[in-house]
Amino acid sequence: MRAGAVQLNATEDVDRNLERADRLVREAARQGAELVVLPEKWSVLGTADQIAAGAQPLDGQCMTWAIDTARELGIDLVAGSIAELREGRDKTSNTSVHIGPDGEIRGVYRKLHMFDVEVEGTVYAESAREEPGEEFVVSPLSGGAGIGMSICYDVRFPELYQALAADGAQVIAVPAAFTLPTTRDHWELLLRARAIETQSFVIGANQIGAHPGGFRSGGRSTIVDPWGLVLATAPDHETSIVAELDFSLLRDIRRRLPSLSHRRPEAYRAAARTAP
Repeated sequence: MRAGAVQLNATEDVDRNLERADRLVREAARQGAELVVLPEKWSVLGTADQIAAGAQPLDGQCMTWAIDTARELGIDLVAGSIAELREGRDKTSNTSVHIGPDGEIRGVYRKLHMFDVEVEGTVYAESAREEPGEEFVVSPLSGGAGIGMSICYDVRFPELYQALAADGAQVIAVPAAFTLPTTRDHWELLLRARAIETQSFVIGANQIGAHPGGFRSGGRSTIVDPWGLVLATAPDHETSIVAELDFSLLRDIRRRLPSLSHRRPEAYRAAARTAP
């Protein structure tokens, strides 16, 4: 399977973002990608108020485009994440949707871990406007492999990725808007670590450049194989990258180094109970 990651510079302008996402998804498909992953908040990215103003339900303009495009191109499309409006909720959700080549929604994942941190003097407080999801999601790709769904800050929580692998994930999507400093220092290391630990292909689709509100994302969208080797990395501009995912390699790695079957979660639970 050939897989692609879209690297985008999203703003508060939903129509602009949609036009660029459409162009770059089609570019990846022209390069033979059967699976394409968009970045986090590809539909709208800016200040908290701008993101809230651009939030949409799953039957809104952006997801309608994603469904129609996946069907037209005959691809699996992970529509990064959008700021999702949900009826009866005071806060939005940060939501990723996997759509199959038939245009059917196969998986909906809402980000579990809220980015409430300080990075080089800038404070991020996602939980002020967004509510976390409650469950992890593995969704079936058209070729039969499972794709584990995650979003950005989730990549710092290896227990989530172990759960995805245990539930059948062979590919893991990481749509992101990683900050410039954390992209520089952590992004590739985290993607490669999650790939090695889960013995899965990892597709990291990151935002790039400046966004309204003074935020900057670091780009370097990356596709990693189950041995932790980088198959493709994006240059520092809007683009799409494509790489071949060889599932015979994945099966061979899992056979020769069966670390997933060597896990002892019962011992880890006991250690957690006795920790000071």
